[in-house]
Amino acid sequence: MKKFFTTIRNIFTIEELRIKIINTLGLLLIFRLGSFIVLPGVDPNGLGGDAQGIFGIIDTFLGGAFSNASIFGLGIMPYISASIVLQLLTVAVPYFQKLQKEGDSGRKKISQITRVLTIAITMAQGTAYINASIPREAILVQNMFLFNISSIVILTAGTIFCMWLGEKITDKGIGNGISMLIMIGIISRFPGSIIAEALSRGLNQALFFVLEIIALFFIVMGVVMLTQATRRIPVQYAKQVVGNKVYGGQRQYIPLKVNAAGVMPIIFAQSLMFLPAMISGLWADSSDIALYIGTTFSDFQSWQYNTVFAIMIMLFTFFYTAITINPNQIADDMKRNGGFVPGIKPGKQTSEFIDNILTKITLPGSMFLALIAIMPAFAGMAGVSIQFSQFYGGTSLLIMVGVILDTLQQIESYLLMRHYEGMMKSGRIKGRSQVAMA
Repeated sequence: MKKFFTTIRNIFTIEELRIKIINTLGLLLIFRLGSFIVLPGVDPNGLGGDAQGIFGIIDTFLGGAFSNASIFGLGIMPYISASIVLQLLTVAVPYFQKLQKEGDSGRKKISQITRVLTIAITMAQGTAYINASIPREAILVQNMFLFNISSIVILTAGTIFCMWLGEKITDKGIGNGISMLIMIGIISRFPGSIIAEALSRGLNQALFFVLEIIALFFIVMGVVMLTQATRRIPVQYAKQVVGNKVYGGQRQYIPLKVNAAGVMPIIFAQSLMFLPAMISGLWADSSDIALYIGTTFSDFQSWQYNTVFAIMIMLFTFFYTAITINPNQIADDMKRNGGFVPGIKPGKQTSEFIDNILTKITLPGSMFLALIAIMPAFAGMAGVSIQFSQFYGGTSLLIMVGVILDTLQQIESYLLMRHYEGMMKSGRIKGRSQVAMA
């Protein structure tokens, strides 16, 4: 405990780090306050409460702003959608591949395209959000056309403001701003969920609540292990004599992450898992099979839903890893810089060697990721409430763990630069950003 307070004192002793933390907390506070400001013309008492289904997942990411019909009702999610679209286009379209290789100028163009696409997506999602999520009896305005136009404009402005907050957190604060906004939305629901779970158990089931907390602790530790697990490939660089100095000759490592895809496979699979229930709903009145499919895939705790969900996550893990990590490019960069894997010829054999290792570590990583994704269903079957079971796995837990590790890693780097002791007695905190080759 003494070391903990010493570390906190050291953190606030560094002026630059102290200012960054204060800026981050202030900007996050603005984001949370905005989630409680209701759209003009909407009666907050007439809203339907917590959202369900896919809307419930989005509401979890936005910290309740979605169900509150706030000016941040769509939050940063349209920007995430636009970023995913641009990331996929950089793999499939040569123009975007060229932009990605142009350095800072190319990244600026991609960033501008992402922002324009974000506005377009926000306007489309805002229209659907107003019509599907806000009850008509909660709307106090008689002219629906003017209400729709004004609400779409406000929601678009709210999303752009959230983008600005995220960029300011990245520049003036600590951590990745966009990820921090998503994390604070998720974690804001945790205190209320755990208090509600404790009150629902009461004294009669206090032991069961303690077991829930212990199980949650071990699940979080498992997610931390999955997030930080890497397979290091040794790389030897040839010695080069320049003048009177010798360069190279040292051994470095390429850290390949066991879960290189992050949370993207769960997001992709989760977005597709709602299609069977939506499509079968069109023929539910005339077909018993369609009714069965719709009922089965609307139940997040059914074994059919979780089996298909887990298989899709494993497939998307291999797919997303394949499009984000290019063994041929890694092998070419190593060869260009005079590096080689001991015992492996540079070029094609090195690429095949890296691809083989990547396939071997992705398989257990995808299986563990699928297990984490369906863990909330097991928690619900065990009697945990729906709100609290969301923190037992899935996208929410992976995002929280990843962002917290990244933030702690940046704080530790400041401490070590100022010759303070790190945040851990042994080892180093490894965030998601430590996956790139040096």
